[in-house]
Amino acid sequence: MSMQELTRNQVRVFLPEGGNAEQAALLAERLQTELVTEIETGELCLRADALGLSLTDGTLSLSVDFSQERKRLSVGNLQREMLVKACRIKGQEHTDVLDATAGLGEDSILLAASGFAVNLYEYNPIIFALLKDGLLRASAVAELAETVGRMTLHEEDSILAMRNLAEAPDVVLLDPMFPQRQKSALVKKKFQLLQRLESPCSDGAELLQAAVDASPKKIVIKRPIKGEYLAGKKPDYSLEGKAIRYDCFVFAR
Repeated sequence: MSMQELTRNQVRVFLPEGGNAEQAALLAERLQTELVTEIETGELCLRADALGLSLTDGTLSLSVDFSQERKRLSVGNLQREMLVKACRIKGQEHTDVLDATAGLGEDSILLAASGFAVNLYEYNPIIFALLKDGLLRASAVAELAETVGRMTLHEEDSILAMRNLAEAPDVVLLDPMFPQRQKSALVKKKFQLLQRLESPCSDGAELLQAAVDASPKKIVIKRPIKGEYLAGKKPDYSLEGKAIRYDCFVFAR
């Protein structure tokens, strides 16, 4: 089943009383799905209310709200972030990153707040809609406007995109959702809902090869601390935390 078929068959746009009717109608049209004012118990839907867009099943709810990230985006915290350290290129002041697995944008917002220019790629239309809504709302927040201004969102398959880039990025960031990460993540509401939308990535080799084909100076792969190397490829070096590891491949360019 394609993502578009999944959208039409399983995820409708729900407009609650007092919700954003214009946003809901435009979204339903773009996703080629139904716009409804009532939903069944347990039904997974996109809710368009006055607070923004959220994915919900009536019990769990998930939205992209970067205003909740302001503590993580403080200068003091950013200087300690392993992701930021992993993506830096020695001797280079301005760095652009291609986030090939954007998801809900948690990694990209950290990088953008640290001064990186970030291109985010997300193929799933539901996740893309959530992320787009979150970026739009964040752009209206004074403390976040400059940061999200460095983030460019693409609704596109990153594997295909990386094979056809007009210009090579400095860094490619990969955070594939693999089955072995889900044992602990299942307790988190975002993974419970997201797993109903997309399956874990099964072809790490194809994703990594596409990243290599993009000809970056560096590839950074986010992995569980005890997770296997992506596609069995040993990196040039790794940065390790308590739960997360960043495997880094460096290329001469």
